[in-house]
Amino acid sequence: MQTATPAVRKAPRPRADALRNRERIVTAAREMFVEHGPDVPLDDIARRAGVGNATVYRNFPDRDALVREVVCCVMDRTVAAAELAFAQTGDAFGALERFVHAAADERISALCPMVQSTFDQHHPDLEASRQRCESLVAAIMDRAKAAGQLRSDVDVGDVLIAAAQLSRPPAGTGCGIADRYVHRHLQLFLDGLRAPARSTLPGTALTMEDLRKA
Repeated sequence: MQTATPAVRKAPRPRADALRNRERIVTAAREMFVEHGPDVPLDDIARRAGVGNATVYRNFPDRDALVREVVCCVMDRTVAAAELAFAQTGDAFGALERFVHAAADERISALCPMVQSTFDQHHPDLEASRQRCESLVAAIMDRAKAAGQLRSDVDVGDVLIAAAQLSRPPAGTGCGIADRYVHRHLQLFLDGLRAPARSTLPGTALTMEDLRKA
């Protein structure tokens, strides 16, 4: 009696390939969300990422899931840049500078408004990324104040709001001119944060609690 030859099964794709495809989708989505807003067709994102439509939907069942992943990844990469800067130098103010410049490079100011307009801003994944970001900035600022590097009359909300505002192009101007000067203007802002303070700020320091109540 002859035994049937077992069917040859197609080997599953390596996990590394799946991860690379996911990263390409997230990168393409970030670029296109910045350029065209959160309503850009997912088919266009797939084409820019160089993957099939099915690959996009296999990784992200709907638009909200993709937007959320983009925002979380951007915040996580920004945090990682600041953590690396502090680990390498031990310079708290330098780590704060790295965070602010990395946030501008990641276009956080363009992406974060999507959180309020496209999906639940209290999703656990988003809350976790936001908490990591806020906790890191708070810890770095505390260290910089303790070292006499950072003026004492500022808080996390001051840094996040100013960085976001300075990263956006002024009304009536193109993104190109803003991109050319954003890091220059952010550095001017950062220099103004250094201790000793050269002026008295009006009002009180802006905390994250203040921002959430606004």
